[in-house]
Amino acid sequence: MLKRQFETVWNQLRMKRSQLRSYLDDVRIENLRGIADLKGSLQYPVTVLAGPNACGKSTVLFATACLYDSRATAGGTRRYPSDLFPGFRSKQQDIPADSLPQTVLEYSYQHEGQRLQMRWRRGGRGKWNKSFFGRPKARQPQRTVYIRTLASLSNPAEVRSLLQLGRQTRQALQPEAVSASLLAFAHRVLPRRYASLVEVGTPKREILFAELEMGARYSEFHMASGERAVLRLSREISELRDALVLVDEVEAGLHPFTQQQLMLELQRLALRQDLQIIVTTHSPVVLDSVPPEGRVFLERTDDNVVQQETFRDVLQRAFYGRPLDRLHVLCEDRVGKAVVQGVMDVLAGDVGLSAGDLDIGCDTGKDEFPQHARALARFQQLDSFLFVLDGDAGEVAGQVSAAAQECGQLARVLLLPGEDGPEQWVWERLARAHSVYAETLGVAPEVLRQELDQLARSFEASTDRPSEIAKNRLSVLIEGLGRDVESVCRIVACAEASGPSGSLVEFRDRLHDAVRDWRTGAGV
Repeated sequence: MLKRQFETVWNQLRMKRSQLRSYLDDVRIENLRGIADLKGSLQYPVTVLAGPNACGKSTVLFATACLYDSRATAGGTRRYPSDLFPGFRSKQQDIPADSLPQTVLEYSYQHEGQRLQMRWRRGGRGKWNKSFFGRPKARQPQRTVYIRTLASLSNPAEVRSLLQLGRQTRQALQPEAVSASLLAFAHRVLPRRYASLVEVGTPKREILFAELEMGARYSEFHMASGERAVLRLSREISELRDALVLVDEVEAGLHPFTQQQLMLELQRLALRQDLQIIVTTHSPVVLDSVPPEGRVFLERTDDNVVQQETFRDVLQRAFYGRPLDRLHVLCEDRVGKAVVQGVMDVLAGDVGLSAGDLDIGCDTGKDEFPQHARALARFQQLDSFLFVLDGDAGEVAGQVSAAAQECGQLARVLLLPGEDGPEQWVWERLARAHSVYAETLGVAPEVLRQELDQLARSFEASTDRPSEIAKNRLSVLIEGLGRDVESVCRIVACAEASGPSGSLVEFRDRLHDAVRDWRTGAGV
């Protein structure tokens, strides 16, 4: 049920993006907080910034706020970069000061039907100036910008300020019911049912009171930090329209289920009220709550911060909070994954693996594997990873091993059989034992033989690479028989790995040894 709700709002927001009056497409940061040159792309109206600590998530978040002038909006203020990125300077020579290099914040955005650009530049003296790439009479775009860090009520000055509200004598304090949209937001996200929510205070300071249906009444001093965070957030954004909403550490204090509900409601709110929302997180639940194009992964290198390609399933699970006692197997694509699954169907009993011990995933190709190895080594995750490359990727296998060695570690790397990829290998197995596999595929042996011969002749004159010919030829064969390519590849791999000899039996034995080493903690 929840999965369908997410998929529905994802599709709706994808279509809504082109209709938004204002939209920030990307931000480029140069020479700020250890970021030498980073361009962050925002492809989906609700973006999740993820990455390890000190990788620049908050810097990117706050940099986006500097695009807009929000003075014209109700209660809005103009935010200069100097407000969010101040520099400490002192006239005393023995007092250290911030180094302020020339910094650039550059934006590409859509505003009222136009695609535009704007740049902030800070010189050596710390003064910020903006430019519009030569556009005459250009002005900073106006839009409401909301920034919030979800933190518990722990600041002593904030506590004292709110406590003084109850002692005011010069100004009468009247409770005021919150809006229906806030109440609805709270009911959808939190597992409580409120009879009422009211706020008491002045225009500048107020405190929330909740009354439950069972009769209990309490102020936000007695709320759990997660409950207070959600209520405060919903109070402040539930009626915003055409705004940029920025939330740092959105999961702070929240149960994983509440994180899901909050992200669902934020996306529904973005859809209804034309919001663009950007949040930072370390939570795998928050990451899974937006589609892949809504995930921005940042990584700090020795001299810069870079935006990673969107992590695929197995890497995301390894980096973001999944169990450490699990073997992660990364393959090139879905066919390679299916072959490994077929071999593991044979091995599982021998090595004592359960479904919870193994996580097999795939990436979009082999070229990113060395980069993945470096990242995994940096976060001490390499021991729990096994890289499985197609048989034609021997050069990349060497690059993966070299990348791990650069970090003083070793990588487990295996090659599938076949010099032209697993699709060619599966094709050859089907052709060699067509009478055996015909029964599995639900066709007569002569029909399978005829299809194999006909497609071999049809693709013989193709000018593509052998691996591409093999992929397309196999998919035409299996789909023409009304079957799924991945399931057939898994069946063939299981059958071949069960035999006494052959290229896949050799792979099976190497995979068995790799799993055994992982189980015993022997390393590589």
